[in-house]
Amino acid sequence: MAESTRLVDLVQEGIDAFLTEQAEHLAGIAADLSPLADYAGGFLAGGKRFRALFCYWGWQAAVGVPRGFDPLPDDQVHSGLPAIVQAAAALELFHAAALVHDDIIDNSDTRRGSPATHRRFETLHSDQGWAGDGGRFGTSAALLLGDLLLGWSDELFDRGGALLDDPKAALAGRREFNRMRTEVTAGQYLDILEEHAWTTHPETQTLPRAHRVVVYKSAKYSIEAPLAIGASLGGADESVVSALRDFGLPLGIAFQLRDDMLGVFGDPDKTGKPAGDDLREGKRTVLIALARAGMPAHVRRLLDEMLGDPLLDDQQVEILRTAITESGAVEQLEAIIARNVDAARTALRNAPIGTTARHELARLAQSVTVRTA
Repeated sequence: MAESTRLVDLVQEGIDAFLTEQAEHLAGIAADLSPLADYAGGFLAGGKRFRALFCYWGWQAAVGVPRGFDPLPDDQVHSGLPAIVQAAAALELFHAAALVHDDIIDNSDTRRGSPATHRRFETLHSDQGWAGDGGRFGTSAALLLGDLLLGWSDELFDRGGALLDDPKAALAGRREFNRMRTEVTAGQYLDILEEHAWTTHPETQTLPRAHRVVVYKSAKYSIEAPLAIGASLGGADESVVSALRDFGLPLGIAFQLRDDMLGVFGDPDKTGKPAGDDLREGKRTVLIALARAGMPAHVRRLLDEMLGDPLLDDQQVEILRTAITESGAVEQLEAIIARNVDAARTALRNAPIGTTARHELARLAQSVTVRTA
């Protein structure tokens, strides 16, 4: 626990130092660019840091350092530690970029209880009394900030790789990072595709297509990819990387399914999102696929009619929640989450890794699947 806490602190320090450097670069171009740096800094201040932690413990699973942090003297700290801290920080920048773009795609007003980035830029436009459409400016500016964060994540990751003594490990880590970047973008496209194309596919395809979105939009990049990146940077052989994938993928699925549950039934004070936000956004999740399969035809028609209406009021959200609950979908989804968690735990028990990494990964598995935000 102490080691994970120290890792989170070091990652935040690395992010802050990097963003300070980038803010100076932007200021040298034009003072008008200060909102880009300010909003990036605010967005990256704090958070659960799950991806950073899985990256670090993937690395620890490979190198097996008894204690990677203080109070070891500097000359006893593993030489790969600075690189893995940079890589973990890069994952957090990548995650921030994905969230900025995701909020634009979903037309979300809030993120973590605060205005979404495009809404912040829209407010800036209004406060300054600028010409033109504030909403369009906000979307365009946030899109560019997301792109900037994406580029910065690449830059920071490469800085970390350059610190490694083993160029083969650096290359292996970069390959995993590239794979993650492609797969999450593909998953994001599949997600928006389902919102628009679901009526053109047979009902029998609804659940497997929703599951595919879970795997590629979130499960892989949330847990499996950070584990594989960290292990690869640590020079792990294929047996270790494969074992971590066997653990990470079902855990990532459980993580996203829990997120989907919170998107419908979560407490806004804890999630930082309005109640039932996924219903207003029209998310065709596994929960919705299960619900539709368990509903009478007239209730299913009502769900299809209301799902995706951004003007749903609290009473309408509650009607949909009740219908989803009565369909049996909540119990089914909880069972699927439990099966994936069990599969992940079994894989972890059989993984050829050290005791400390196994213990910390088991603790993280609990944290990401039993949560309220």
